[in-house]
Amino acid sequence: MKPYTNTLTALLNIKSPTGNTEKAISFSEEIFNNLGLKTKRTRKGALIATIPGSKEAITFSAHVDTLGAMVKDITAHGTLKLTQLGGYAWTTIEGEHVEIDTISNKTYTGTVLSTVASSHVHGAKTNATTRDESTLEVRIDEKISNRKDVEDLGINIGDFVNFDPRTKVTESGFIKSRHLDDKACVVALFEIAEYFMKNRPTKTLHFFISNYEEVGHGASAAIPENTVEFIALDMAAPGQGQSSDEFSVTICVKDSSGPYDINLKHRLVDIATQTDAPFKLDIYPFYGSDGSAAMRAGYDFPVALIGPGVDASHSFERTHHEAIDATIKLAIEYIKVYGN
Repeated sequence: MKPYTNTLTALLNIKSPTGNTEKAISFSEEIFNNLGLKTKRTRKGALIATIPGSKEAITFSAHVDTLGAMVKDITAHGTLKLTQLGGYAWTTIEGEHVEIDTISNKTYTGTVLSTVASSHVHGAKTNATTRDESTLEVRIDEKISNRKDVEDLGINIGDFVNFDPRTKVTESGFIKSRHLDDKACVVALFEIAEYFMKNRPTKTLHFFISNYEEVGHGASAAIPENTVEFIALDMAAPGQGQSSDEFSVTICVKDSSGPYDINLKHRLVDIATQTDAPFKLDIYPFYGSDGSAAMRAGYDFPVALIGPGVDASHSFERTHHEAIDATIKLAIEYIKVYGN
């Protein structure tokens, strides 16, 4: 088991859907503070941790917000309809255990089910019915039979619905969990920060933990003004037609926001090659990152994107410690060369 495994497991089990990330931000803040970094919050609630150095800074980002849902409606028979937080297929949450957090700080459990879940009742409809916002609902684990019963519990429209991460670490080195996007990279930043607190680079290092990446505007504001390079750490997406895998760091050269900076790409490839860090190059046409948000916001610095391969992205995800290790190694070796 890797030294960071317990930290990653703890972070994965902290509920932090987009819009309700305070506990995960506070957890990250405590980790950075314990390492000796200076931290501050942005007005939108993101976290910036800094190792001070020269006037110019390299800023690294990762996001702590995750996929999730909110209560969209309470049905007449006492189930909950959902609205998505982030982009995922409805089919990937059917059968998932959830926790509903109310505005009065109460928590209730439930399960996401199809409206035709029982094949003994609905027969062929169970397989034939499309899974979407109209056919999936949350069955609450309380004695209820109508909308008023639900409202009497204190559950309201807009309450956050959190998916059970079901985190498991295998003896073979895999980490299986929801929300590896992007908590695996947040933990990688902890490791990078710890290394450079002991081996100070010349340039300032900022670690930007964003809290709205899943909805597209995480790093669109408040990036430190002295940033001259921005490197986003986010999951890579292995799959058919992709070169990424679960055992390497991927250098993303293009996603839905367009190509990333060519000079940073060449630097990263050179560093990975020279240090034997296992790496892949890949393109994601249906993907965006905090690097995308920074570029769209018009920031005047080059942007790169790297990260560990995470299988089944935005579903029940899996990665291997080798991919996280490779990501940490590439970032550290990059800073050794270009941070001095």
